[in-house]
Amino acid sequence: MTKSKTSLFALGFFTAAAVFIIISFVSPYWLVADGKLRNPKFQKIGLWEVCFNGFEDVHHWYDTVFTGCWWIFEEEYYIIHDILLPGFFIATQFFFTITLCCVLISIFLTTLFFKKDADDDNYLTLLVTLGTVLVIGGFSGLISVITFGARGDGRDWMPNWDHNDLGWAYAFGVIGIFFLFPAGILFLIEARVHKYKRLHEMQSREPSSYTMQERKLAYASGHTDI
Repeated sequence: MTKSKTSLFALGFFTAAAVFIIISFVSPYWLVADGKLRNPKFQKIGLWEVCFNGFEDVHHWYDTVFTGCWWIFEEEYYIIHDILLPGFFIATQFFFTITLCCVLISIFLTTLFFKKDADDDNYLTLLVTLGTVLVIGGFSGLISVITFGARGDGRDWMPNWDHNDLGWAYAFGVIGIFFLFPAGILFLIEARVHKYKRLHEMQSREPSSYTMQERKLAYASGHTDI
């Protein structure tokens, strides 16, 4: 069926947001060495992967040297968990994961959106749900990137902090999150437009012909004469 321009713009913003956020989520380029050091002990880190080059336990409790790229929760990393997983980074992982979950839920909801006709009783509920989920994902992601941006390249985390920069995957995350907001808001606007369109149509019909969903909509809008 033909969709309105508002919903098509919303879908466009959401598609872009989903691509940027998914790539950001899986990429180990949130914080990267700037390449000015010959042999930096830290190379790059993402939400779930970190790359070292001869990094040693700063407490000197163990003689282990970490080299290569590993999953951030690898068992061997337990001796440096206090360094590798500070509170701000765990918060970043948590809130960005919520954002990704909202994106995945929204992908499912958009498939329903394409299948449902505007006359469907659940169409309005679908639009409101989709818009709300996207806005929630946007706020959660905003907390995540602000937290990481404020602390990620600080001097109290990775070695050679003055040679570490926020990476392109972090930038992708920021862009994706800011695309979520117009996507969610446009779906909510479309829901509002659809709601008043339905009410206008109902006013020109006999109350006895209302469906149950329309009766609920009329009651919620203050039309109690049905």
